[in-house]
Amino acid sequence: MNTFLEELQWRGMLQDMTPNLKEHLAGGKRKAYIGFDPTAPSLTIGNYVPIMLLTLFQRAGHQPVVLMGGATGRIGDPSGKDAERQLKSYEELDRNTRFQEVQMKKLLNFEEGDNRALLVNNLDFYREMNVLDFLRDVGKTLTVNYMMSKESVQTRLKTGLSFTEFSYQLLQGYDFLKLYQEHGVTIQMGGSDQWGNITTGTEFIRKKIGGEAYALTAPLLTKADGKKFGKSESGNIWLDPQRTSPYQFYQFWINADDRDLPKYLRYFSLKDRREIEELEKEHANNPRTLKAILAEELTTRIHGKQAYEAVQKVSALLFNHRLQREELLQMPEDILQQVAREIPQYKIPTESLHTGIPLDELLTQTGILSSKSEVRRNLQALSINKQKFSSHQEPITNQHLLHQRYLLIEKGKKNKFVILAE
Repeated sequence: MNTFLEELQWRGMLQDMTPNLKEHLAGGKRKAYIGFDPTAPSLTIGNYVPIMLLTLFQRAGHQPVVLMGGATGRIGDPSGKDAERQLKSYEELDRNTRFQEVQMKKLLNFEEGDNRALLVNNLDFYREMNVLDFLRDVGKTLTVNYMMSKESVQTRLKTGLSFTEFSYQLLQGYDFLKLYQEHGVTIQMGGSDQWGNITTGTEFIRKKIGGEAYALTAPLLTKADGKKFGKSESGNIWLDPQRTSPYQFYQFWINADDRDLPKYLRYFSLKDRREIEELEKEHANNPRTLKAILAEELTTRIHGKQAYEAVQKVSALLFNHRLQREELLQMPEDILQQVAREIPQYKIPTESLHTGIPLDELLTQTGILSSKSEVRRNLQALSINKQKFSSHQEPITNQHLLHQRYLLIEKGKKNKFVILAE
């Protein structure tokens, strides 16, 4: 079995590490942590890169520690930022923390084994600490010269850096010390942009108590087109299905640039090296099949098998032109609800269907087509719930509704809309 470092190396997930880390890991089961500041209402696919570090660490027999930044989130990390960030309210940060903790417990094993994951909130380290304690116990440990040498500080000197953000690396260093003393955590991991903050922690432990701690970073994951990983045309790819539906999550991987596929497979698949290389060889000329394999693995892991199966049904409704009317009529309501989230939707009062609305009036009233003459011209290409009509004045009634609410409108093979009766 590969060691943790060997695993990271072949996956391309090892950027920097402090000396002697390899020997330290070889000495037995170790504990490593990564910090997550709850500045967003959900984890994103970008957060899943460090979560994969913790996952691989746990699979190698070590114990991962998740540190929720209930305190550091109140300050704001200047790393990678070209301007001071807007501080969020304590209420919002606490709400985000609670939600992200629930997500974390679904993504790592917190339940079984002697290497089950541990979750800590760094707000507990500072809750009873006043400013004088902080200045004496934390602020006195590192020199300003040392802190000024960090890239995250240097890049902000021209645009301005408040004392609040300048103090962030002190908090991160103290976090590491507390985890080292209270939980035996000896390694901190993160993205390469965190190298300065992480090594501040190792220096903090050395200066404060003469201890030896270690650091490891992974390269920042970038896309072939230069855009930030974890975003789509419509914004962030969230791990919360209420913010990014399982279907949209699946489509993110399906629509990935072919050039990014080898990197994505190594960063996110839990298949071993042999399996991945065999799949790449087998599907060298068919990257879409490879993307579908990765999309299935990740959608099932993040959202569950039932959600993945629902994604397949939604995809069939949207893209399978051979889908029969009988199959559509048997679709459960939750699938139609998901379809309604993915295509343009329009609403009409349910009572307006009691006596019936002519087809051309329904489509122009909702704005799906611009005029009754356009309805007449496109009549042969139009269908409602896979049913064709011989007249543009055919009455549409509540008898046409699926689950007493849905009308799936199709204009040709590519244009799909849904009308919701409310």
